[in-house]
Amino acid sequence: MIGEQTPQLIGEDPNWLEAQEHVSRLAPLDRPCLIIGERGTGKELIGERMHFLSRRWDGPFVKVNCAALSEQLLDSELFGHERGAFTGATERRLGRFELADGGTLFLDEIATASMQVQEKLLRVVEYGEFQRLGGEKVISTNVRVVAATNVDLPGKAARGEFRADLLDRLAFDVVTLPPLRSRIADISLLADFFARRMAREMAEDFPGFAPSAIAAMEAHAWPGNVRELRNFAQRITYRAISEHQTDPVQFDPSALDPFASPWRPAATVANTVTAPTDAPAAPTVPPPPVLDISFEDQTRLFETSLIDTALSAHEGHQGKAAKALGLSYHQFRGLLKKHGYSKGAGKPRTAERPGPIRSM
Repeated sequence: MIGEQTPQLIGEDPNWLEAQEHVSRLAPLDRPCLIIGERGTGKELIGERMHFLSRRWDGPFVKVNCAALSEQLLDSELFGHERGAFTGATERRLGRFELADGGTLFLDEIATASMQVQEKLLRVVEYGEFQRLGGEKVISTNVRVVAATNVDLPGKAARGEFRADLLDRLAFDVVTLPPLRSRIADISLLADFFARRMAREMAEDFPGFAPSAIAAMEAHAWPGNVRELRNFAQRITYRAISEHQTDPVQFDPSALDPFASPWRPAATVANTVTAPTDAPAAPTVPPPPVLDISFEDQTRLFETSLIDTALSAHEGHQGKAAKALGLSYHQFRGLLKKHGYSKGAGKPRTAERPGPIRSM
């Protein structure tokens, strides 16, 4: 039953598997913990995994995004309020700590919580007691707190921007998630998974990614991590399907930035002289995508791009593709083997195999 509820996590890169093992060891211990990671690395999914692998798995899993609420609203959201506690409080409201009793409370973006809220969090984490906003009654709760952030909490504590004593109590143990650029082995698996899901949504078949597309994706830095890769993979897939392409999907740099356009409005800069409203706006040319590519990856990307282009231009005929590139047939076959193409021309091995899904 636990396995049926545990979030589905995809990946087999050693860095990712090591993080999952850390979670599996920590989950059964009824202690607060922190999940640290860049945006888009899956902190909420890891929080869910922490809950469903714990002894509290059949209790509530309640989530709060601390960054989405003002100080007063976050206080009320977490601890509840009594009638008349503030303007608009027409009735008593239970807070998330009461709703999560017997389960897990996931506090996302914990670093954005105010000092006043942090002080109340400190007491409830330490003693399991709190008071509703505007109330006097002390309420007890049995909740495991799992907090997440994408910033350096020890650094904020050292600068006096986060309570050091709260940090001490939350950090019984800390799970730090690797960014996608450190999970190179998972990029093709994730891209394939997201692309196939997009194709199913469009009721179409997914032809797979060309090796040059895989090479380019593996070379990209992905500052938005898995979330950015998901958007990109689904974006280029829907574009390819919409254009009725049947060949493996090529890498499309323009899909990295959906705002890229020669008619994109210029960025607003304060204290600058603006042009008259009737003057035509100068088109802004988006900068090329930044790819953190080593010499080896750059070479692989260039060669696979040439192969894909030649095969596509000659409808998969290897002899004609080799001739177009000025290579002998055996030289061309050697390149196909080097870059993992299958025996069928233009059908890369990477595109043929669906990415395995690891259900944690």
